[in-house]
Amino acid sequence: TALRVAPGALWTRHGRPPPAMGCVFSSTSAAETNNKPTTSSVGGVHFPNWTFPKSFKLEPAPTTTELRKKREEFWDTSPSYGGSREIWEVLRAAVTCGNIDTARVFVESAGIIVATPHLTCVFDERGGKYDIPLWVLTTPSNLVPEPVDDEPI
Repeated sequence: TALRVAPGALWTRHGRPPPAMGCVFSSTSAAETNNKPTTSSVGGVHFPNWTFPKSFKLEPAPTTTELRKKREEFWDTSPSYGGSREIWEVLRAAVTCGNIDTARVFVESAGIIVATPHLTCVFDERGGKYDIPLWVLTTPSNLVPEPVDDEPI
């Protein structure tokens, strides 16, 4: 006889939940070392222990203000790139929350499939694709200092 389980539910064949392992209180470093892909519920590659990308250089080098404005513009226009507005909102909350464990909970709770180790390409459960640029996920290492106005007022 086949065991029928609702999508997203994890139960053993004995009708009990599996033993608790790797909860949100696990250390981040342990999760980062185990960032191996698994098969998603819909058959694609999924990185459950995704991390934010390492710092990189962006050319031309932006100022902090320019980067902030560029990120705001990306999030404000992201629904126009396709996919669900709700998924874009979850992705924004995950990227801006400031805590990798909380971000993973947001992503997992929404059923988002992370197709890359660093959240740059994800899919929703209906197959909608969401691409997030590196400069949205990580601050570039070559930020230019803000210009200083030396003129007296």
